[in-house]
Amino acid sequence: MEISEDVKNALHQKPHATLGELPATAICGNDISSSCLYVSALAILASGQYAWVTLLMVAAVLFLFRKIYGEVVGALPLNGGAYNALLNTTSKSTASLAACLTLLSYMATAVISASEAMHYVHILWEGLPVILATAGLLALFMALTISGIGESAAVAVGIFIVHLLTLTVLVIVCGLFLFRNGMDVFIANNRLPVEGSIQGALFFGFAAAMLGISGFESSANFVEEQKRGVFPKTLRNMWIVVSVFNPLITFLALALVPVAAVSQHQEALLAYMGQLAGGDWLAWLISVDAVLVLSGAVLTSYVGVGGLVHRMTLDRCLPQFLLKTNKKGTTYRIMIAFFVLCVSILLITKGELGALAGVYALSFLSVMALFGLGNLLLKFKRARLPRPERASGWTLLMAIVAVVAALLGNAIMNPAYLIVFMQYFIPAVAVVSIMLYRIPILKLTLYLIKSLPRPFRRLLRTASIRKAIIGINSQQFVYFTKGHNIIDLNKVMLYILKNENTHRIKVVTVVQDEEQVPRNLATDIEVLDRAYPGFEVDIVVIKGEFGPHLIDRLSVEWNIPKNFMFIASPGDRFPYRVSELGGVRLII
Repeated sequence: MEISEDVKNALHQKPHATLGELPATAICGNDISSSCLYVSALAILASGQYAWVTLLMVAAVLFLFRKIYGEVVGALPLNGGAYNALLNTTSKSTASLAACLTLLSYMATAVISASEAMHYVHILWEGLPVILATAGLLALFMALTISGIGESAAVAVGIFIVHLLTLTVLVIVCGLFLFRNGMDVFIANNRLPVEGSIQGALFFGFAAAMLGISGFESSANFVEEQKRGVFPKTLRNMWIVVSVFNPLITFLALALVPVAAVSQHQEALLAYMGQLAGGDWLAWLISVDAVLVLSGAVLTSYVGVGGLVHRMTLDRCLPQFLLKTNKKGTTYRIMIAFFVLCVSILLITKGELGALAGVYALSFLSVMALFGLGNLLLKFKRARLPRPERASGWTLLMAIVAVVAALLGNAIMNPAYLIVFMQYFIPAVAVVSIMLYRIPILKLTLYLIKSLPRPFRRLLRTASIRKAIIGINSQQFVYFTKGHNIIDLNKVMLYILKNENTHRIKVVTVVQDEEQVPRNLATDIEVLDRAYPGFEVDIVVIKGEFGPHLIDRLSVEWNIPKNFMFIASPGDRFPYRVSELGGVRLII
């Protein structure tokens, strides 16, 4: 099967780990730290005076996920987050499910961030048409990413530092205002009757407040571009920012703004707080900062979705035409498709923050739950794989239960938002399912055509369908073996049958001396040939040393992408990190 030049260039390009702690934290931190601009209002509307408590609960859950993400990404330091975690521990279909949810969360994040940015601009210019301006901002970043202007670490660091300083100024000014004027509003808010029970308020407030950790998964999506040891530091730094600012700002909001008035200022609550405590200058400062950091979050969404869709397309989970690049090497069709989807969800929800937050929460929390599942599978299926840290069973259990509870809370609070979520999730899954199961679909089409009366069969050409099936199945895959027995080799064949569309596989063993070739390997391959008559199984013995250089060379010589090469889980003595192998997949 001939691979296009665009695909070859993408597959053979090696990422360079150049990001240190500050720039890596800034890139993902702009996303998660911007959540304080809207999560306080959402939490207050859901749980009233207990909102700041629910945000402390969220911080506790995020602490648990630090260990979970640390173990999974430490063992599999590859870009792609939950998609890659599940791709290397379970089936491609399950991994694709996580990818669809991640794409939907990126969409909601981009629209929420752009909408909130324009609401803060609206404070400075009251005549601004917010919906139109939001679409314009999304179009601006589509144009920037298509032009090849990616995420600049220096700019991200600048925005991140300015944002943290602005939040610090807001906290100090609000604190001084309360010191001079007292806590009457906070006391009045705490005397309000609770609808239902306190436990119910905490439950639904916690579900809404989970939006405050949006962006925590971002670091896992570019881990290969980070220096060794930086990833866990980004998790720690994001946790500190969320644990300090989100509960504190929500507490100050309850001390400044009556609960009944929060809904009137939901889209720009922090600017309103600044107006009350410091005057126009602070409201203006917060609005400008909000526009910057929320715009940075929009750019993060474009960059993140571009990388994820690119990887999924290379893995043949999405149509190959998305890989088409312009003169600057940008996959512009991915960016255009993402923009169209974002504008459609903006128009369907009419820019309503609650609806957008509901769609985001359902998708993002599902991804978090699947990441927990990936950790569980890693413990059982990849136990030999070395990892820098481990999450205990209790940590994993509590984290998954908390996320599932938040999912249920959001679904119960906003059943209408579940419909909007499904309007996007179902088509995404349908497209991916068609790609994953296109061979059975094409064969079914052939069968149906043959069942038609002869006059109709003549009108429908089946030669092109047969040619398409042959072309798809002609893609060759590679499995590197150290001399596994027939049982393990059979597991490899079953995995490929279940997850890949191909009839060709090379079984490769790398030895330093020809005498090291396993004696039973040739016999085992003959058994596989008889067991799988439709498969072309070749055995290749290579003299040398297995490692990244050999994989690079074979990928070029054989014209086989590295993500179509498989190995078994390496042990503690394996001299390379999995990320150094260029996307080689772990399958047994």
